[in-house]
Amino acid sequence: MWALRRASTPLRNQGYRVRTSYVFGKLEVPYFWEGNVAGFGTIATLSDRYISSERNNLATWPSSGIYISSHGLSSQAGAENSGEEDGFSELDETLPTTRSEIVDDDDNVVDDGTQNELDLLEGETELAEKKFTKWVPSELTKAIWNASGLSVSSALDKWVSEGNELSWDDISSTMMSLRRRRMFGKALQFSEWLEASGQLEFNENDYASRLDLIAKVQGLHKAESYIAKIPKSFQGEVMYRTLLANYVAANNVNKAEEVFNKMKDLEFPMTTFAYNQVLVLYKRNDRRKIADVLLLMEKENVKPSPFTYKILIDAKGLSKDISGMEQVVDTMKAEGIELDVFALCLLAKHYVSCGLKDKAKATLKEMEEINSKGSRWPCRLLLPLYGELEMEDEVRRLWEICEANPHIEECMAAIVAWGKLKNIHEAEKIFDKVVKTWPKKKISTKHYCTMIKVYGDCKMLTKGKELVNQMAESGYSIDPLAWDAVVKLYVEAGEVEKADTFLVKAVKKYEMRPLYCSYRTLMNHYARRGDVHNAEKIFYKMRQSGYGPWFNQFETLIQAYVNSKTPAYGMRERMMADKLFPNKALAGKLAQVDSFRKTALPDLLD
Repeated sequence: MWALRRASTPLRNQGYRVRTSYVFGKLEVPYFWEGNVAGFGTIATLSDRYISSERNNLATWPSSGIYISSHGLSSQAGAENSGEEDGFSELDETLPTTRSEIVDDDDNVVDDGTQNELDLLEGETELAEKKFTKWVPSELTKAIWNASGLSVSSALDKWVSEGNELSWDDISSTMMSLRRRRMFGKALQFSEWLEASGQLEFNENDYASRLDLIAKVQGLHKAESYIAKIPKSFQGEVMYRTLLANYVAANNVNKAEEVFNKMKDLEFPMTTFAYNQVLVLYKRNDRRKIADVLLLMEKENVKPSPFTYKILIDAKGLSKDISGMEQVVDTMKAEGIELDVFALCLLAKHYVSCGLKDKAKATLKEMEEINSKGSRWPCRLLLPLYGELEMEDEVRRLWEICEANPHIEECMAAIVAWGKLKNIHEAEKIFDKVVKTWPKKKISTKHYCTMIKVYGDCKMLTKGKELVNQMAESGYSIDPLAWDAVVKLYVEAGEVEKADTFLVKAVKKYEMRPLYCSYRTLMNHYARRGDVHNAEKIFYKMRQSGYGPWFNQFETLIQAYVNSKTPAYGMRERMMADKLFPNKALAGKLAQVDSFRKTALPDLLD
C-alpha cells in the first residue's frame, strides 16, 4: 500500500543550507487517509455490486464511447447526475483549495466559498486532536506572514542578513502554516527563494510541492509547462501524481484522464492514490464509470484504501442509492475495516439528504460513541447535522461542551447549526464572540461569509448587507468568496437580477474570476424561471471564465429551454462539439425541446 512518509532522518543545520529528502512534509496529499486493506477480493465484490446496483439506478447512454483498458482511461461520456451538489468535495485526498488569498487560477472551481459544516479534510482522530494543540509560529514564519504582497524574498533576505539560521523544522513548519492558511502566493515565493538563494537542495518531492503551488497561484497551464523545466531525474511519479490531483481538483476531466494515461505510458507505478483521484473525478462527473475503474484496479492488482471506500460511499449517497451505499459499508466491514468518524459522517449526511432521519440519528450517536478518548473535536462535524435534523436540544448540548473555550471551527459549525434551526439570535451571539475573541489575522473572509449565508438562508437581506459593509469597513477584502455570499444573499431574497448586476460590477472592478458556484446559483434560478436569454448569458460567461465544458452546464441550460417551452436548436451538436453526450435523463429533456420545434408550424397556423 502506497503512503506518503516523512523522512525519518533528522536534518542537520549546515550553516544556511539545508538538505532534506522531504522538506515540505504533507504537501501533495494528507497521507492519513491511506491504510491497509485486508485481502484483495473486495475489488471484485465492490465492482460487481457497483455494476449491478448502479446500472439499475443510473441510465447508460449506449453511444457514450467510454473506453477503459489496462493501458489507460479515456472518455467521451458526459456526467451522470452531475447537476447534484458534490457535498463532500473536501473528502478528496488533495489539499483544500479554498483560501484567503484568492487569485485567478484554475482551481477551486466547485467550492462554495463558505465554511463547510462537514469539513472532513483535517484527517483521522489523532490528527484532528493535534490540530487544536497550542502552536507557536517561529520567527521565520512571522517574517513571511508580515511581509507585504510580493516582498517575501526581500523580507527573507533581511531575516538571514540579521544572523538568523534556517533549520529543517523552521522550513517545514513555516511551509505547512502557509498552506494551512491558504497563503499559497507567499508559500510559492518562499519555495522560489529557498531554491534561488541556495538554501535548499531540491529533490522530486520539493519540485512537486512547487508544481502544486504554481497550479494554485498561477494556473494549471503554468504548472504543466513547469514540469519541462525540472531536471529529468525528478520528472517521476510524484510529479505527475501532483499534477493529476490538481486537475481533479479543477474538475478538468479531459486533462486528468490525459495525465493518468501518460503516467501509464511512462510506466510509473500506479498507486492507490492515482486511482482514488480518478474515482473522485468520476464521482463528480460520471458515476457510471466508477465500476470500470474498480475493475481496472483489480486487473492491475491495486488494493483499495479506506479512502477508496469513502469515495464509493459518497458516490452512492449522491446517487440516492442508499441500499448500494450500505452494501459498500458491508463490504468494508467484511474486509476488517472499521468505520471511522468521517465515514459515519458521510453516511449520516446522505441519510439526512434522503429524509431517513432515524438512520441519521443512530449514525450520529455512533459517531459520538466511537470517540472513546472523550475529545470534543467531532462536535464540528455533528453540530450542523443535528441542526439539519432540527434537533435543537442536541445542538445546544454540544455547543455547551464547547462554549466555555471554543475553537473557531466549532464556532463556525455552531453558527451553521443555529442557522439551520432559524435561530438567528444564537448564531449572531456566537459570531459576535468570534469577532471579539480572535485577532483579525485569525479571522478571514470565509468566517464572515458563513454568517452572511445564514442571513441569506433566512431571507434577511438587510442584515446580510449590513454585515458585508461591516466586513469591508474592517479591512477585509471583498474577494470572490465574498461575492459568492452576496450573490446567494440576493438570490435567496428573490433579487436574482440584483445578484447578477452585482457580480458583473465586482468582476469589472476587481478583475478577478468569480467562483464557479456563483455562476451556478444564477444559472439555476434563471433555468427554473425558464429565462433562456439570461441562462445562455451565464453559460457564456462561465465559458469565458474558463469553467467548462461540463455536463451540468448543459443540463441546466436545457432545463431552461424545457421550462420556457422553447426549442433548443442545435443543442445536441453543441454538446458533441465539446465531446459530451447526453445520458438517458437528459436525452428525454432534449426530446421535449425537439418536440417544440415540431409543433411550431401548426401553432403558427392556429
